[in-house]
Amino acid sequence: MFEQTFKNLDDILRKEAGCASELDYTEQTSWLLFLKYLDDLETARATEAELRGLAYTPIIDAAHRWGRWAAPKDAAGKLDHNRTLTGPDLIDYVNRELFPYLAGFKERATSPDTIEYKIGEIFGEITNKFRSGYSLRDAIDAVDALSFGSQVQKHELSELYEAKIKNMGNAGRNGGEYYTPRPLIRAMIAVVKPRIGEKIYDGAAGSCGFLCEAYDYLLPQAKTVDDRRTLQERSFYGKEKKSLAYVIGTMNMILHGIDAPNIVHTNTLAELVLDIQEKDRFDVILANPPFGGKERPEIQQNFPIKTGETAYLFLQHFIKSLRAGGAAAVVIKNTFLSNTDNASVALRRELLESCNLHTVLDMPGGTFQGAGVKTVVLFFEKGEPTRSVWYYRLDPGRNMGKTSALNDADMADFIAKQASFADGPRSWSVAADSIDATTCDLTVRNPNAPEAEPLRSPQEILDEIAALDTESAAILARVRELL
Repeated sequence: MFEQTFKNLDDILRKEAGCASELDYTEQTSWLLFLKYLDDLETARATEAELRGLAYTPIIDAAHRWGRWAAPKDAAGKLDHNRTLTGPDLIDYVNRELFPYLAGFKERATSPDTIEYKIGEIFGEITNKFRSGYSLRDAIDAVDALSFGSQVQKHELSELYEAKIKNMGNAGRNGGEYYTPRPLIRAMIAVVKPRIGEKIYDGAAGSCGFLCEAYDYLLPQAKTVDDRRTLQERSFYGKEKKSLAYVIGTMNMILHGIDAPNIVHTNTLAELVLDIQEKDRFDVILANPPFGGKERPEIQQNFPIKTGETAYLFLQHFIKSLRAGGAAAVVIKNTFLSNTDNASVALRRELLESCNLHTVLDMPGGTFQGAGVKTVVLFFEKGEPTRSVWYYRLDPGRNMGKTSALNDADMADFIAKQASFADGPRSWSVAADSIDATTCDLTVRNPNAPEAEPLRSPQEILDEIAALDTESAAILARVRELL
């Protein structure tokens, strides 16, 4: 039922003049799902309070609850068409009354880590793009049929929502910005091995795929009420600059089961990196910072190594944000390993000297749909210099693309060999003292690959060209004789 509902929503949105792309479809689906989820959450909390003999004060007031404006029901529990808004009346109510009321929660909330504050931020950032109140009515009716009551239902909905995020990433020209392949994320988590009680951070959170997968990894380990409370309140932290990504990421975490995600809507790089204190640091960092972005000079001034490359600024931020003994896994363009500009060399030196860069995973081209760049994953631990770097070149044996995307089986050999830093046809180790101290070049060079045939000399190539020319001339001469 849920899958069909999502298909129906997409059909409705494709016919809506105000929605032009998968990004719009996901954004508009998100705010509707969020309000329906919130209504179900309020109902569950009210029931729980009643069973305990306690009073419950709803977050949303009576005039703006889902059951009042979106899906008023009659005594039989069916949609009351006499009280249901539709057409221009519905659009006018949503734009002029509902969104301003919900956006006001940001000012009224007692703390940024409350669900009230998240409501205010979400509805202060997005707009209703439905122009037809009749299309919006159809979408509301479809969402109203969904239920968030059980964990099984939440899990199915979260998987469908992940599929929407994946489609959005594939449709956009910056696919990697919205969607990091989940098999890659799961492999990164399997290597880092976070534990309950550790603070896990993504400073370029996007759709919060890393945090959601980390939550799914740790949830089976939560054996007590305190463990589950720790996962809810004190485990996952993120920052995101872009409004749409912030909304989608927050919604993604909520659907995965985290009621009030610790996601801050801010430009991470605007923070002075030298001001990061011990209380601000994290045990685990998992991230895929934006590829190829450029930052203004005033942002660059926040970092000791000045560069306009966004990913390099993020890497500095992550190194400083990691506590001593903490572990990180960060996706970055493979050109970082070999670029000869001053910033690249200085950053590689900083990484090698302040952290143990123990693993470099070389990903095949096409891993990120729409991104058009080759990437590597850097695995490092803070506090000790690098002694040896273990490289692994991933080769799934096929061209990567939409119809042959990365899967968990592709990552299995890497995970198995990484546990013992085992050598093989696609894996090898490089001692830190053999790395050029001047350039700190970390280029992926597989010593176990078969040697390529030696290149021919220029004279051999010229001789072959001359021979081919002579042969071609003879053939043309015979053709002319036949004419």
